Amino acid sequence: MPHAELTVTLPPAVWIGAVSREFPDATFRVLSAVPRDEDGFGLVDVRTDDPDGVLAWMRDAPAVTAVEPIRQEADGVVIQFETSQPLLLASVQASGVPLSLPVEISDGQAHLELTASRDRIAALGEAFDDLGVTYSLDRLYESVEAAAPLTEKQRETLLAALEHGYYDTPRTATLSELADELEMANSTLSELLHRAEESVIKAFVADRLDTDLDVEPPGT
Repeated sequence: MPHAELTVTLPPAVWIGAVSREFPDATFRVLSAVPRDEDGFGLVDVRTDDPDGVLAWMRDAPAVTAVEPIRQEADGVVIQFETSQPLLLASVQASGVPLSLPVEISDGQAHLELTASRDRIAALGEAFDDLGVTYSLDRLYESVEAAAPLTEKQRETLLAALEHGYYDTPRTATLSELADELEMANSTLSELLHRAEESVIKAFVADRLDTDLDVEPPGT
């Protein structure tokens, strides 16, 4: 399934784009968001040294119809909000693309991660175009994470090797020491790690790197 990473430049007229530009050093993380008819509601975690200023701005914004701080701290605030201007939510919903939350917004730019068919990702781009929303497609690749390339035993062994420093530079545990810790023969451990490393490396190369190598992800 294709996985896309986009950077969306929010129009100045969109309230969350405007408030993030007003407080450019703040980070807005949309934790939940639900479009509803002509409006929408959600939860946003704002990391800022001026939480009172952000709250005051949102309360004065015509497009923000309800503001309720859920938790306020010196360096941020979690806010439940309602808005009559769910532009980003409506665009995503119209395209049928499931939105991966949280969505991080800073200084007028939203960073989205989506996993959907290429047709639906293209439909989202068309929805943004229709609304005059500028965006860039930062990455598009086939996700193989769901293929679970490691067996449970390989996963446990690989994590144990990491935990005991086998992959540190320099190593803080030898193969023999790790084998003793896991109560298995050196040859068994070596084979197990080799197969796990092969699966991880092939999955990474097939999924993430631009390469001319003919590498198939595990399980194909």
